[in-house]
Amino acid sequence: MTAPGDIVLVHGLWMHGWVFTLQRRRLQRRGWRSHAFSYRSVRGTLDGAADALAEFVAALGETPVHLLGHSLGGLVVLDMLARRRPPQVARAVLLGAPCQGSHSAAVLLRLPVLRGLVGRGLAQWLARPLPQVDAAVDIGTIAGNRPLGSGRLLPGLPTPNDGMVAVSETRWPGARDHIVLPVTHSQMLVSRICLEQAQHFLLTGAFDHRAAGAPPA
Repeated sequence: MTAPGDIVLVHGLWMHGWVFTLQRRRLQRRGWRSHAFSYRSVRGTLDGAADALAEFVAALGETPVHLLGHSLGGLVVLDMLARRRPPQVARAVLLGAPCQGSHSAAVLLRLPVLRGLVGRGLAQWLARPLPQVDAAVDIGTIAGNRPLGSGRLLPGLPTPNDGMVAVSETRWPGARDHIVLPVTHSQMLVSRICLEQAQHFLLTGAFDHRAAGAPPA
């Protein structure tokens, strides 16, 4: 498989583009032109981040661009695809993105002292109906089922989960493929298997379920 075009990596809540340094190096060794998009994940708005991402992608030129979003970054990707999709966007992979809501965030939002940890963008996503995303973009979703993370400290987190986001929360209506991997929420940022599966989807439009030892979901 030949790596086509560019790939833009979008970080999650309380993060910065540098968290993808290792994965970007791996992608570049495989022939990708990788780019890290940074945005104000705590105080910035969801739509503001989505519009900034659209401008970032548009500035890359006319070659195909693929997107890889972790956690809140996946929601920013979806919001951008619904609001103003640059025509060169072809495929997107969402890593541990709470597309169907976030039990962990909902619990924190009910606690005034901890509400600020959720950030404006995620709170806005939870308060809205799911957006209508352009069906021309192939979307794949990756979930983790290794339950280690701060979300385990909050009561009622559905199982299976990655320690922060439940597998059921990562489902996206209309996604072309979905896969569950043995990783935690944070491990997705450095995991080789996550990167290999993401790359497989971006190149083929499907995950490699045989390699992962998991049936298509």
